[in-house]
Amino acid sequence: MHDSAATTKAEPQPSGAALPFAALLLGNLALAFGPWFVRLADVGPVAAGFWRLTLGVPILFAILLIGRGKPLEGTRGLWGVLVIAGVVFAGDLAAWHIGILQTNLANAALFGNSATLMYPIWGFLIARAWPTRQQGIALALAAIGAGLLLGRSYELSPQNLVGDLLCLLAGALYTVYFIMMARARAAMAPLPALAWSSLAGTVPMLLFAVALGEQIWPQNWGVLVGLALASQVVGQGLMIYALGHLSPLVVGIALLTQPVVAGTVGWIVYGERLGAPDLIGAALVAIALVLVRRGRSPPGQVASSEAEAKSVS
Repeated sequence: MHDSAATTKAEPQPSGAALPFAALLLGNLALAFGPWFVRLADVGPVAAGFWRLTLGVPILFAILLIGRGKPLEGTRGLWGVLVIAGVVFAGDLAAWHIGILQTNLANAALFGNSATLMYPIWGFLIARAWPTRQQGIALALAAIGAGLLLGRSYELSPQNLVGDLLCLLAGALYTVYFIMMARARAAMAPLPALAWSSLAGTVPMLLFAVALGEQIWPQNWGVLVGLALASQVVGQGLMIYALGHLSPLVVGIALLTQPVVAGTVGWIVYGERLGAPDLIGAALVAIALVLVRRGRSPPGQVASSEAEAKSVS
């Protein structure tokens, strides 16, 4: 049992090592292509999420076994956490994938990653510490950048409103998923944690797709394999690895790289042009990432998601 964050006399620590930070950025880059794959799929949006998990799970376990990993190591007492994480993630994907088809790609990525602000706030509450001045500036810049990234959708047109709200719901569920996975990562390696939580989400995803009457069996498997590899294996794999090494603030702000990339894809492929506000917003996000990467956690603040998870376990 660890001392609570309020009584911890930790020395200031870096926001994160170079390797986890690089993994975080690469993971977000891979995840940013998810909305494009969902649009290309010839099945329903929730069914696409089902195949993302179903095709990704055996690949994750295969990588684990080839690397001589131990699938059950560290799982004792965490099965409930992993199941909750899987079910919540299924709800996140269901809401997000439906929303993707009812708004533009930049908005889908932005609102779907509203954990950008929710997850760092949770981290500060658990740590019982206010952010440092530099962290506060980074959060403020990220928030302004996020607003600017909405671009032409400031007016929240009726045709995008439902999709935006669904993606916002997905962002809230994504925050809960992060919290659950941070607890799992306190005792487990990233790959088995992701593999088991992904497996737990497959059945709920299938039930959601059936309940909505979606087409489930695809004709074009290539798109779904690409979705599984990019989003579940590479994207989530790198994210869950980084989650055990970096603070919620760093993870949260890094999520804003997704709407930048997704917006660029939407511009190139679908003509969803980015205006000056979008470009300025992207620049502010980049500045926020630099600030939070160079910043340091104040004494008493838990520096990693792993430590935060342990403090409430």
